[in-house]
Amino acid sequence: MPGPDTDPPESTDIAIVGAGAAGLAAAIFTRRSIPSRSVLLLDGAARPGAKILVSGGSRCNVTNATVTERDFCGGKSTIVRRVLRGLPVPDTIAWFRELGVPLHEEAHGKLFPDTNRSRDVLEALLREANAAGAAIRSATRVHTVSRTAAGFSLETSRGPIHARRVVLATGGQSLPKTGSDGAGLEIARALGHTIVPTTPALVPLTLAPDEVLHAQLPGVAQEVELSVWVNGAIGRRDRGALLWTHFGVSGPVVLDVSRHWLRALLEGHQARMTISFLPDERFETLDARWTSIASTRPRTSVSSALSGLLPVSVARALLDRLRIDGTVSLADFPRANRRRLTHALVASPLPITGSRGYSYAEATAGGVRLDEVDPSTMESRRTAGLYLVGEMLDVDGRLGGFNFQWAWSSAKVAANALAARS
Repeated sequence: MPGPDTDPPESTDIAIVGAGAAGLAAAIFTRRSIPSRSVLLLDGAARPGAKILVSGGSRCNVTNATVTERDFCGGKSTIVRRVLRGLPVPDTIAWFRELGVPLHEEAHGKLFPDTNRSRDVLEALLREANAAGAAIRSATRVHTVSRTAAGFSLETSRGPIHARRVVLATGGQSLPKTGSDGAGLEIARALGHTIVPTTPALVPLTLAPDEVLHAQLPGVAQEVELSVWVNGAIGRRDRGALLWTHFGVSGPVVLDVSRHWLRALLEGHQARMTISFLPDERFETLDARWTSIASTRPRTSVSSALSGLLPVSVARALLDRLRIDGTVSLADFPRANRRRLTHALVASPLPITGSRGYSYAEATAGGVRLDEVDPSTMESRRTAGLYLVGEMLDVDGRLGGFNFQWAWSSAKVAANALAARS
């Protein structure tokens, strides 16, 4: 309790902790719906929205043309579907157009601002939050949130704040330099929530330093198919662009499968990964093709034939990895080596050693258990008056704007519920 010579704690109707995508959207939607209620947006960073700025190669993949619960992992799909209905994609597009950020569609349904500038997205959100009357308090880290008879007490780096209701929008643990360092998950835990153990998601993966492929191929991109094997069975198979790097592998297909490999390890399963350099081929058909080429062009070297199927640099690296002499003609190519090469082309082991961690991850897998939140309101089932939105929940989308759509939709659902209770 404040003493007789101290100022009383600052108070607000609604405190939103975290000024990232979900927090800014929640502030805008809430103030628009209930302008009579004060909204205080708190963020530990000196400049909120850093994660928005770096997203999508600094272009900000705002959403996707088609978003369904099948684009997400983590919590129950029925809950995800219900939340997504709170702000469908057409409404999201219209909302951004209203904010002065028209969007255009690119490959795989990805929607970007017409200016291709993530800064325009952030500035529009900050501008609208201010216009709606939300007070934004940067460089204000929230240390604890506790329940009181009148609502909540927030202990911050700038002193205590009382709030009738609280929205937690602190994100997960990806890109911790932007402020998403997991502290919000501990606040949720202290308020009675279960935290599903977290791992990076949408993250580049590392290979052993002596692995021939990535050592010879940094900067080379190609279309492949990756399979994640869990306890001897295929748990996930994805096709897309892979980028060989100095540390291992990156690119869209790697980012999408990364969470599945990491989650399998976290859960104590045996996990491995294989790569198909020719996604449309299977062993039998490819082996028959080698035989056919050998019969029509017997003097063709193994290296030349392989370079007709793969980028030259990849063909050379793969032959080096298998220790196969590429100068040998197809007519003299031993059957055992031919079959080894065929196996490697369609299901070559990819010796993943780990990931580049949260500092390079675009999302977090795990977080607050989704069934501990009411999907019709985003209100906690553990602590009345507490709402949870965005990435801190146990929901993570694949690459392509899906995690941003989850942020916008969950924020809208929470704002509607806050308005209904005002």
